[in-house]
This record gives sequence, C-alpha cells and structure tokens, in this order.
Amino acid sequence: MIDFRSESARTTEARRAPPAPLALAPSRPPAGAPKSGRLQSWSVALARTVAPPFVVFAVVIGVWLFVSYVVLDAPRRFLLPPPQDVVSVGFFQAANRDEIFSALWSTTRIAVVGLAWAIALGTSFAIMMSWGRWVERSFYPWAVVLQTLPLLAIVPVIGFWFQYNFKSRVIVCVLISLFPIITNTLFGLKSVDQAHRDLFKLHKVGRFKKLVKLEIPSALPSIFTGWRISAGLSVIGAIVGDFFFQQGTPGIGRLIQAYTSQLQTDQLFAAVIVCVLLGLTTFWFFGFLAWLLVGSWHESGQRKD
Repeated sequence: MIDFRSESARTTEARRAPPAPLALAPSRPPAGAPKSGRLQSWSVALARTVAPPFVVFAVVIGVWLFVSYVVLDAPRRFLLPPPQDVVSVGFFQAANRDEIFSALWSTTRIAVVGLAWAIALGTSFAIMMSWGRWVERSFYPWAVVLQTLPLLAIVPVIGFWFQYNFKSRVIVCVLISLFPIITNTLFGLKSVDQAHRDLFKLHKVGRFKKLVKLEIPSALPSIFTGWRISAGLSVIGAIVGDFFFQQGTPGIGRLIQAYTSQLQTDQLFAAVIVCVLLGLTTFWFFGFLAWLLVGSWHESGQRKD
C-alpha cells in the first residue's frame, strides 16, 4: 500500500511511536553471589595454571621411563637410571640424602650471597649510567666485555688471586649474574614516560627524589626481569665454582664431579634434580615478589585468558 501522507506527518508519527525494547546485556554476578561460584572460578584458574606444567612433567617422566626400559638394555641402564631408582637411592638412603642436602646448603649460601652482591652492584651501575650519557658510554662496553669473558678460563685465575674459598666462589657468581641486572635495570630506567619526566621537571624535583618517586617504580618490571634471570645464573655460578675450587665445604658441583668419576648415576641425577629445584625456587621467588609489587598495576602481572 502506498502511503500518501506528507514527509512531516510520517516523521511526527515515528517520533510518537513507543521506543523499541532494549536488549539487556548480561550483568556480572553481584558482590553477594554464592561462594560456590567464586570457588569454582578460582579452581578453574588454578587448574589452568597448574595443569599444563604437570602434563609436561608427566610426558617427561614417560619419555624417561621409555628410554630407561625400552631404548637401553639392562647392562647400559646405568646411563639413564629409572626415576624411581634415582629417588630411592638419592633421597631415601640416609647417607646419600644427607650428603646431597649438605652440599645443597653450601651451594645455596654461595648463590644467595653472590646474587645479593650482583643486585647491589648491577643496580648501582645502572643508576649511574642512566644519569649521564658519558657514564653509560664509559662503563657499558665493559659490562658487555664482562658478559663475553670465557669464564671457565678465568675461574682458575680468580682462585689464584683470592684463594680457593667462599670468597672466590661468590666472585664467580657475581661475574656470571651481573650483566642481566645491569641491562634490564638500565632499560627500565631509560624507558620512563617522557610526559612524567616533564612533569617532574616542571615541579623542579631533585634527581634523587625523581629516582625514588618516578624512575625506580616505573622500572620495576624490567628490574625484576633481570633479577629472575640472574637468580638462575647465580646457581650456575656456584656450581661452576665448585667444579674448580676443591677446598672448603663441598658443594653440589663437587658432588656431581665425584659421582661422575665413580659412575654413580643414581646419586648424580639426584644431585642434578636438587640443582634444578634450587634454580626454580629462586626464579619463582622473584617472580612472586614481582607479582606482589608490580602485578596489581602493570600489564605484565595481569592474567590473560
């Protein structure tokens, strides 16, 4: 049917017509929602976080068992003993367990002290380099040289200079773990938003106060990244020092060397496992610390589905 009304009449009628009903968007559950729903969401999030590593762990154990029992015959099974033999011999026999954990404590002390010194020195050098271009040009190339040094070649020299004791092992840890702290801290300090810098400059804020109030908080994600990398490297440095420095309290490195020479592969793999767990523990500790201090406001700490 043809509508012969004028355009103005049709417009007026359209305006008087009742509005179409709006489609309501699904709303979030109220704050007083049942606890069962919140517990279910937490359980799902926990499963998403924990399940993938355990699946990979199960695959690794399966491959390990397959190689031990299928690929290797009985006379050659000592090359890769089954995981249950490693656990029973290395951790359930009191003599081996006490020996491994005593060496682990020695290695842990060296790694923690070396990492603490690396954090203090690396952060100080990075702050100085962020304050002046000429300081960065003067010191940063030597930081790169430190990273490229053949450490295995200079470790004996460190022993000649500082004796084969606790101090020498700490120095090896510092040399290995220093560079990531310098580079990541310097990157974070130089990546502060320029608008924030201009605001502090407008209010004539001093250099030290600007460092404490602006630059370090903004650089925290990068700083913690450097610490997490160096945490694992400090463990490697402690083990490398044990390989070369045969005096003082034995660490994991010396035990690994002794187990290798005597073909005690069960104890050898147990010692390697505790080394891995030590590195993971230090890495996770700094990751948890970063989540506490940075995760609430920086996008790196936000969960992405």
